[in-house]
Amino acid sequence: MGEQWLAGAPAAADTEGSIIALGDVRTGLGAKVRSVTAEGAALAVAGDSPVTEEDLAGALDAVRAGRWEELTGWPGSYWVIADNGRERVVCGDLAGLRPVYYTPDGTWATDLRRLGKPLVPDLGLAAARIVAGSDHWPGRSPYEGIGLVPGGFALLLPTGRGPRLVDVTAITPVEDLSVGAAQFGTALTRAVHHRVNAAGTPVGADLSGGLDSSAAVVLAARAGQVHAVTYTDGYTSAEDVSFAAQVAEHTGVTHTIAHGSDGTLPFSFPAGQPTGLEPAMGAALYEMDRAYLAPVAGLPFHLTGHGGDVVLDATSSVWVRLLQDGRHRAARRQAVAYARMRNMAPGPFWSGLKQTAALGRAGALERAAKELEHNRRQPAQGVPGWSWCRLGAAASWLTADGRAQVAALLRQAAADTSQPEQADESDQWSALRFTGATARAWTPYADAFDISPVHPYLDNAVVRAAFAVPAVARRGHHTFKPLLAAALPDLPPWLLGRRSKGSFTPQRVMAYRQHRARLGGLLAISPLVTHGLVDHAAVTAFLDHLGRGRTPIGSADMHQMLTVSWWLAGATSPTGASC
Repeated sequence: MGEQWLAGAPAAADTEGSIIALGDVRTGLGAKVRSVTAEGAALAVAGDSPVTEEDLAGALDAVRAGRWEELTGWPGSYWVIADNGRERVVCGDLAGLRPVYYTPDGTWATDLRRLGKPLVPDLGLAAARIVAGSDHWPGRSPYEGIGLVPGGFALLLPTGRGPRLVDVTAITPVEDLSVGAAQFGTALTRAVHHRVNAAGTPVGADLSGGLDSSAAVVLAARAGQVHAVTYTDGYTSAEDVSFAAQVAEHTGVTHTIAHGSDGTLPFSFPAGQPTGLEPAMGAALYEMDRAYLAPVAGLPFHLTGHGGDVVLDATSSVWVRLLQDGRHRAARRQAVAYARMRNMAPGPFWSGLKQTAALGRAGALERAAKELEHNRRQPAQGVPGWSWCRLGAAASWLTADGRAQVAALLRQAAADTSQPEQADESDQWSALRFTGATARAWTPYADAFDISPVHPYLDNAVVRAAFAVPAVARRGHHTFKPLLAAALPDLPPWLLGRRSKGSFTPQRVMAYRQHRARLGGLLAISPLVTHGLVDHAAVTAFLDHLGRGRTPIGSADMHQMLTVSWWLAGATSPTGASC
């Protein structure tokens, strides 16, 4: 499989190929490109889409008029490059799965290595993302001086002027779930079917037993042959495996269940594992992924359910949004009902939502910055429910210098007026970009396992159809992920009725215990520690705490700390990382 990258002059000195309609744009040999040019306008699409040259020709009027958002509505996952003589625009997808990196002088590329710039990891930003979440700095890459076009934006390059970002989200709201469900069902079905039909041979698919991957497998099986794979071990939910087997039987797909062992537990980081150009949370699961994906290696593509949680569901941010809109009665009624159904105390839950709404995005980030500056070794407990910014357990690992740097970055984020101020919109876009970045960073592992992942829930058309439905309507009270049931009512009732989903927390906790000595050694050489941002004693003490299985709280923070540290050790060392 050839490299799929694009780069604009002067970034691309390579001569592997060029886009016909845009001669100074270079492409990797694996990039599938369609392009048209006529009457001073040029348009090209590169990636996974059934778009035709006739479709592109019909969009040239939008190029001439600078209606850039109209160039991102085709099915699939792809990059767009357009030029009308006055300005050029480059963009990936809404989720950021197809990235565009750039520098202040307008140099751009979809592969960081094609920028021709030194790749110096931004350690302060790495620490901030571990401590406070990755969503507050969507326009920053992991490297100093290199920007990332956030999902939902395009890079505009006016002739003779510097680059700027333009919004291409183009969400057209619908009134309620019933109105938007049919559109979503059509978009998701088409996203799956066009890939299966194009393959013409059996394709691979994740089948975890959850709603998202199961629905994708059901749709794929209606269009062609599927080989589904499931992972299980002594710590996996038996219910997940049971549902996966039931879906496989219902659809008649080929189904392989891989049985893991202690050798496939997370955080082994074996020699030869690829590092990649961005930190990947999936790096910790290398042996697990290698075990269960082996049966589907070499197939035309591999279907996943990534992004289903984001587009099908919403969080308690929806009630914060109702409070922001002054709909206090509706917010209280829904939030209290939700809390009671889940045996939560309604009073603290409701109070927390009100406090979050009153703070707002900038206020929450400012409060988090102050907490760090006040040297709180243990982060504040915060309030129940959704929060604009919740400092994790990792806040207690920072040194004084680390706290100062993270606090400064939080204040920069608070001043960023390009981010949504409505809680539900902020939350859904943050979650979408995080999911896209997670899938994007996993690309080196897909290459190592010889699979070509596709993520239909992250396609522009699917995201737009989901986000057109009010987030509060996607937040089910009595049903789980109500949009899926309304959009695809012919899915098996026993599948739509599922309410639970297992996690990999037990595997992580056991791995902390099993790999304790090696992981402690990794933390000791982490650039976050050696450069004085993270206190080695504090973070290793927390690792010991997790390894004793006392509590899973902070397990996700440690997962991120370890994978980022392993990545940084490789990214800052000429000999690569090893553990």
